[in-house]
Amino acid sequence: MKSYLKFLGMFLLMMVCTLHAQDFNDALRLSDPGIISGPRSLGMGNAYTAISNDLSAAIFNPAGFGLIRKLQFDGALGNNSLSNNVTFFGNSTNASNSSTKLSQFGFAFPIPTSRGSLVFALGYNQLKDFNNVIKFNGYNSGSTSKIQNLVFSTNPDDRDFAYNLGLSYTPRDANNKPLADTTLINGKLNQSGNILSEGTINSWYFGGAVEVEQNVFVGATVNVITGTFKRTLDYWEKNPGSYPANFQLDPTDSRTAGFQSFYRNTILDWNISGWDAKIGMLAKVNDSFNLGASIRFPRTYTIKETYSVYGESNFTNTTFKINPPIDYRSEYDITTPYEFTLGGSFKNDIVTLSADATMIDFTQMRFSSGLDQITREQNNNDIKSLFRTVYNLNAGAEVRIPNSGFAFRGGFMYKPSPYQGDPTDYDKKYVTVGLGYKTASNLSLNLAYSHGWWKDFGDNYGFNVSRTNQDLTKDNFVIGVTYNF
Repeated sequence: MKSYLKFLGMFLLMMVCTLHAQDFNDALRLSDPGIISGPRSLGMGNAYTAISNDLSAAIFNPAGFGLIRKLQFDGALGNNSLSNNVTFFGNSTNASNSSTKLSQFGFAFPIPTSRGSLVFALGYNQLKDFNNVIKFNGYNSGSTSKIQNLVFSTNPDDRDFAYNLGLSYTPRDANNKPLADTTLINGKLNQSGNILSEGTINSWYFGGAVEVEQNVFVGATVNVITGTFKRTLDYWEKNPGSYPANFQLDPTDSRTAGFQSFYRNTILDWNISGWDAKIGMLAKVNDSFNLGASIRFPRTYTIKETYSVYGESNFTNTTFKINPPIDYRSEYDITTPYEFTLGGSFKNDIVTLSADATMIDFTQMRFSSGLDQITREQNNNDIKSLFRTVYNLNAGAEVRIPNSGFAFRGGFMYKPSPYQGDPTDYDKKYVTVGLGYKTASNLSLNLAYSHGWWKDFGDNYGFNVSRTNQDLTKDNFVIGVTYNF
């Protein structure tokens, strides 16, 4: 959300959206691929399209299933932690959020053939996590506030919300005719908030690969997708002394004297379901070089959404509440773009080197059904205007220590911002390291760690009048086991 086009799009959306409207950020949340994978692939920077010789092939290149020669089990557990240092009106606040979840398990079943290979696989992958956190606190000396944003909104739900909390009133003209709601609040408030996001996207897959000719493999997976997303936002505006105790926000209602604070809580809760398919090809050019390619077809997500709003305002002698909270429910579909990936790898007795490039055209995201037609078309037009095509880059290496069973890994991932005109500070960068150990039998143990960093910002309302500037870091740790029977 950094370029001029993005600013303009956000500003226009704020002028027309409803209290619980869906927008292009929802499409991006589902379309931007995660980095969670198996420990070997993550340790190599997820540059795995031309390798994929374990159950991580379901994520990167299903043709790699054809390289599995024995009945195989993979399982992995992952921990991720996000830290966000937020600057807000000169104040810096740091917050973090973490989770630990099963990230992968599955089986591969090679089928005996007279020549070549035929392999089927099924299992589970956690494709993405939604962990995020923002905390901010500062004095806004300007003449804006969330209260004013609600009172002067084009959405009647927003205006009613403020009115029922005693934050606005309805003036009348000389003929006692009611005019538009207004408020006597004119900024100069302390603003603070907590935003906590959590949830995952999960894939239950069935796939397979076949060696169509010597050293050339093709494969496919079909994924049934489930997931959840929950974002809780707590927002406060407090009077630091800008409005005296005898000042009434409604001149006709003495209960509104002595404004102290305003609190608003919103909870966005998604139940996610969908499906997709991926096809791939892998060719062993010779004993050292592999080439791989894959296509992920657009995912279709169905979102069942509940949006809940609660509020209260405190005055010297009175507290107004929106109680019970207001719930809004909706259901709609979001379709993600194609993902095209090319990769290559080099291997000798000691070293494996690999690299991938993935093209994603984020302008192809779309709201495909649900909502009303005008909202869908507005959202899809915004997507066309604000986003661009990106090329995600991955590189990795593995060094095996002869006669020891140990392997050391490292990698790098680069994910450009999908917004047009963004500076590189907003691109996501990750470095990864990993360790593997293969026993004398058929057991392999693998560890991986990744560290990512980037910048972002958010507007609490309006355009650059109550902004959180964010420095984010994200750490992932995955431990896994592979056993060949």
